[in-house]
This record gives sequence, C-alpha cells and structure tokens, in this order.
Amino acid sequence: MAIAVAKGAVCLDGSPPAYHWDKGYGTGINSWLIQLEGGGWCNNVTSCLVRKNTHLGSSNRMVKQIPFSGILNNKHMFNPDFYNWNRVKVRYCDGSSFTGDVAAVNPITNLHFRGARVWLAVMEDLLSKGMINAENAVMSGCSAGGLASILHCDSFRALLPMGTKVKCISDAGYFINAKDVSGGHYIQTFFDQLVATHGSAKNLPPYCTSRMKPGLCFFPQYMAQQIRTPLFFINAAYDSWQIRNILAPGIADPHGYWESCKLNIKNCLPGQIKVMQGFRSQFLAALLRLGKSASRGVFIDSCFAHCQTEMQELWFMQDSPLLNKTKIGKAVGDWFYDRNPFQKIDCAYPCNPTCHNRVYDG
Repeated sequence: MAIAVAKGAVCLDGSPPAYHWDKGYGTGINSWLIQLEGGGWCNNVTSCLVRKNTHLGSSNRMVKQIPFSGILNNKHMFNPDFYNWNRVKVRYCDGSSFTGDVAAVNPITNLHFRGARVWLAVMEDLLSKGMINAENAVMSGCSAGGLASILHCDSFRALLPMGTKVKCISDAGYFINAKDVSGGHYIQTFFDQLVATHGSAKNLPPYCTSRMKPGLCFFPQYMAQQIRTPLFFINAAYDSWQIRNILAPGIADPHGYWESCKLNIKNCLPGQIKVMQGFRSQFLAALLRLGKSASRGVFIDSCFAHCQTEMQELWFMQDSPLLNKTKIGKAVGDWFYDRNPFQKIDCAYPCNPTCHNRVYDG
C-alpha cells in the first residue's frame, strides 16, 4: 500500500493501511465481499494517542493472518452464499469509521486523521486487483465498521460498474441517539467531538449535514434515509455495546448500579429490564424513521449481543439464533440474491429462546 501512503491515506500513527484477502474461486471468482473491521472510535487527541499504539491505530501492530469466520468463512457448510467469493477484511486503524480527513499533522502528537482517504485507497487497490470486474459486490462491517458500511454504501456503489449487483450490510452499526440513564447526552457529545477531531463533516452525507450539525450525521436515524443502494440492517434490539456505552456508560452510573446488568442480562433487575425495554422502543422508533423500502433487509433480534455476522455460531450453525425460523446467514443470502425479502423485528426480551446472550467478564 505504498501508493496509499503517498496519497496521505494512513493510520493514526502514519503507517500504511492494511487488509486481508482470501481469493474467490469457482462460481465466486468475480464476486467480492468487503468486510470493514470495527472497534469503537477515538474522539479527541488524548484517546487517539492511546489508540495510536494499538492494532486499531497502527498497521505495525497488526498480525499478518487472522481467522475468517461467519460471513468470511470459506466453507459452503458454514457460509453457503459467500464461501467462494473474494472475501476481504479491511483493517480499521483510523478511529473515525473511515470518515476523517485532516490534512495537517501536528508534529508534537504525530496523529494522522485520514480515515476517508484510507477507505478510498483500499477500494482503489482492490479495484486494481480485480474488483473492477465484479459481478456481485457486498460491503459489510460490524460495529464501527457497520456504521462505515452505511456511510460509504453509495460511494462503494459509485466505484463499481453499472452492471455490478451491489448491496451493503450493517451489522450492529445502527447506533441510536438516546439519552443515558442519568438523562445526559453522552453518545451525542462523543460523536460531536469525534467529527470535530477527525474533520469528518465533509465526508458525511450532505443531505444530513445541510439540515443539522455534523455530529448528528454519525447517527443512521438522521443520515440513512437518502442512501439509494440496498442495505441490510442486522442488529440486536438490546445491542450489548449500546446498552453498555450509550444507555449506561460508566460516567452516567457513578455508583455502579448497572455494572452487574451490563455483564449479563440475567443479572438485570426488573427496573433495569424496564429501562432496556424503553431503549428497545427508542431503537425501533429510530429504525422506523427511515420509512419503508422494499430493497432493505431488516433482522432485529431480541438478543443481548453485538456483531452477529462474523461469529460463526451466530451466523450459520446448527443452533444459531433464529428470527422467523431463519438464521442470519440464510436471511442475508436470500436478500442478496433476491430469493426472498427479509424484514423482521423480534418480539421483546425474553421471548427468543434461540438467542446466544453475550456474557462479559467483570
């Protein structure tokens, strides 16, 4: 990726961008699945300096090989619709969901805010390696990568030939603008600071930035309406990252009332479950703001989970979570190939016995 560095498309520490590629074969030789890595964000110089010295801020800290599972799996049995595609995992080292672009580099911190350049440089590199001939293409991602796949969806479409079938998938990327348990606007403030730090405003959808302050345009509920390329939203209605970081971040819970509940939904008290049911209602309202679209995919389960496409046991296994008797991997494949539309919202917790609810270490 030397060309990328020359274009200033670099990680937080100035190192080159990176991706892992498992080549397609057989019928999948001209099909491409681009999976954008997730891993939160850094919203100011302090948090970006910490991040700069990790694999989420520097390609020098990344391992050469990573396991490909779930939607990236290369076996038909575990990934029936995408197993023989070109599967690419784009590493995430900019801290802005691939939106940042600040030309200047402060010599004291040596921080590079270049996420948008990284995204474009990686796409151009892949196009030159055969993606320009794609018959089918999917841009997908989980968490911060799932948000990036919404933000960049139409740009991805625009880079590919008119004849290519292009769709996008956002897994656990539908972050909502909700108040925290103390009544504060923790996540909104965080996104405001992120967008200012990374100079992201010019890379967010103009439809949104012309109507509201740019920080709000990091929330899909305000910016995803105008996306023309078909999108599939996969999300837990009780997204465990959002419960832990939007609804009940540590700063909003100084006495640790939520600590046990955040580790395991089974520990939640009735009053906390009630608050979480309210969060689900806000989540569904934020999703419904987008209006109806026949081309959209929707798989909203009532699990306590975060990121369900890259974990094999959640994507496509014997006991994977079901919605409408359908596994995520099947729902996505049916939607991509237009075999069956899929737009389903689960009943409220604890109604789905097939959930694999996430348990965190204390």
